[in-house]
Amino acid sequence: MARIAWVSLPNGKHVEIALTYVYWVWRSMSNKVLDKVWIEKTLKIETLSEDQLDKIRDELKNHLIEWDLRREVAQNIKRLQEVNSYRWFRHKKHLPVRWQRTKTNARTRKWKAVSIANKKK
Repeated sequence: MARIAWVSLPNGKHVEIALTYVYWVWRSMSNKVLDKVWIEKTLKIETLSEDQLDKIRDELKNHLIEWDLRREVAQNIKRLQEVNSYRWFRHKKHLPVRWQRTKTNARTRKWKAVSIANKKK
């Protein structure tokens, strides 16, 4: 099982798909990385040599991914908390932060809806 950026990549998957298990790496970024290091996208993870994995790791070091990015996001939110900004209160209440509509949208951002028992009478 290959490990890239502290993430175990699943065996039996194509390299293009397996790289998306790393936080903030989507298909487009994985395609760019594989094109840059000259590795075929349809190869399986378990067939890659250690040299090929090192090339992928070196190329991904040029991007902000996984824990570095998570730390930066957490620091940004902590900065908003320290200055008591409006955006921090929206984060704290689990509501959309950037002025989106909340009456009918934002179902994934809000808490899970709770049904009211015996509402109809």
